Amino acid sequence: MRKRHHRRKLSMTSLIDVIFLLLLFFMLSSTFSHFAEVELAAAASGAGGAAQTKPAFLQLGADSLSLNGRDVALETLDAELPAIRTDTGLPPLLVSLRADVTAQRLTDLLVTLRRAGGGDVTVLEAM
Repeated sequence: MRKRHHRRKLSMTSLIDVIFLLLLFFMLSSTFSHFAEVELAAAASGAGGAAQTKPAFLQLGADSLSLNGRDVALETLDAELPAIRTDTGLPPLLVSLRADVTAQRLTDLLVTLRRAGGGDVTVLEAM
């Protein structure tokens, strides 16, 4: 007589565990926030020549901002920039950072300058 082979039922427990682990992985590795972009360009060497326009100087601190030595607020910088505008637009802007400046504060300044139509912005390296 022949023995009957009983088929074992497949266990779905391990498959469900794998699916939940994959779901958890993709949920934790995804980003649901939209981040703004700030374009940064590395400095490039070029021909040294006399600048045609005198650059404006911004000094950024954790709680302060000065434009050409005059204190301004970051919120009112848009209104202050037309005073230094020339026929060709805004002059090149040199941004000096104090030691206590955070990356978020610098990003806020760069976004404000972009919104105001700021041209060439150079962030000076701290020494």
